[in-house]
Amino acid sequence: MHITSTPSGATMQRTVLIRRGFAATLRACTVVLLVAVAAMTSTGAARAAPAAPPRPVTVTPALPFPIPPTLPEFDTGFYRPAQAVVDARRPGEIIAARRVNLAYNSILPITIDAWQLSFRSTDTHGRAIPAVTTVMKPRGSSARPRPLLSYQSAEDSLGQYCRPSYVMQQASLGILAGAAETNSLFVVPIAAMEMGWAVAVTDTQGPRQAFGAGPLEGRITLDGIRAAENFAPMRLSGAATKVGMAGYSGGAIATGHAAELHRSYAPELTIVGAAEGGIPADVGAALRMASNNAGSGIIFAGAIGASREYPELADLFRRYLTPFGRGYVAAKENLCQIPTAVVLPFVNLEGMFSIPRPFDDPRARRVIDHIAMGHSVPDMPMFMLHSNPDWLVPVGPVNALVRKYCADPTAQVQYLRDNFSEHISLDLFALPLFLRFLKDRFDGVPAQRGCTTSDAGSVLLAPQLWSTLLPAIAPVILDLLGKPVGR
Repeated sequence: MHITSTPSGATMQRTVLIRRGFAATLRACTVVLLVAVAAMTSTGAARAAPAAPPRPVTVTPALPFPIPPTLPEFDTGFYRPAQAVVDARRPGEIIAARRVNLAYNSILPITIDAWQLSFRSTDTHGRAIPAVTTVMKPRGSSARPRPLLSYQSAEDSLGQYCRPSYVMQQASLGILAGAAETNSLFVVPIAAMEMGWAVAVTDTQGPRQAFGAGPLEGRITLDGIRAAENFAPMRLSGAATKVGMAGYSGGAIATGHAAELHRSYAPELTIVGAAEGGIPADVGAALRMASNNAGSGIIFAGAIGASREYPELADLFRRYLTPFGRGYVAAKENLCQIPTAVVLPFVNLEGMFSIPRPFDDPRARRVIDHIAMGHSVPDMPMFMLHSNPDWLVPVGPVNALVRKYCADPTAQVQYLRDNFSEHISLDLFALPLFLRFLKDRFDGVPAQRGCTTSDAGSVLLAPQLWSTLLPAIAPVILDLLGKPVGR
């Protein structure tokens, strides 16, 4: 892989209507091979009180197959417990727990120990809210303390039935719901468990599916880690557990904000590294680039989601959306990732409002500034990856974010820009590099001091990506065919 220290190339826009939907099938086959490499190679928020020591919790048995899991919209006892029950808990404290049967694309059962945890978190206004995480671990014991991967899926959805906790379950709607990223990239947790790690996949968008509300997603991510550490059957080491966070695109929203909020919101957690790619560092810049382009549908869904968390943005929508704009919002407000991306793309986003430059309105500007990354410097080693020709999430704000982080002498950032891949293809190739970075942190390999920024022709040329690919294929493939994960 040729690497230089040249400046970023210009962002290239693509106009492919159903790129994400078409990529889902390729992703389901290709990512198994790519992620398996790692298995062998091995803002400022007010401080929240750490969760209380684990208290006994009754674990409900899993539903017997073929009884399908209940849609979250109707499973209110677990997803929406009484507010008094939530208020009585501390951040990360478990409210309810149940075993679940997980499956790849909801069809191929995965033989692991898995549970769902309902827990208390905190929204951006300081109010107690319920949240849900899915925790899993390999079969068998571990000779050393087991680390925890907090994997933030790119949910990118506005419907409750799109939650990772639902679509990862056997006999759920799965990929039929249009949650392609969560379903196809379930191989990431599988590969991590083959490496002996425990995994938490949290529903980071909260009870109202506030896609795009980064600070909210960061808090829920951190509280999901607390909940996993508090759950005795996971057999973790409490707050001493080494934790790594990873996420791409929509998953990078949660990962990046959690990294920034760690010091102020959950300082007791031992987070040893965070890896993120396709980074939506500035939603305002993404909205401007998406207007009239293929990405307008999925990017504006993030604005709709954020309006559920920020009343001032909801007020702007209510007052100034045109009739077409209101219909556009109504068409998207209960869709999963693929449908919301392909329904009415190439829309002039500013033209849906009756005022000029609506995203420069003070109400919109306050929200955009609040959900932008860069309010604090992460206090753990960071691996950041982005495509120079990214047609969905512009690279310029990521360059600026890295410069902002690295103005702090304590920052530890490895920033790699890929000059060949684009947003979707880089997602596939980033994941083995993420797991490789976190494996080094779990193994005690010191991260590089300071900051480095590099450009690569393509991460596909990285020797560490391919050197052990063939012997790495079998474990993950066998897991998909029923082998107990980790044995």
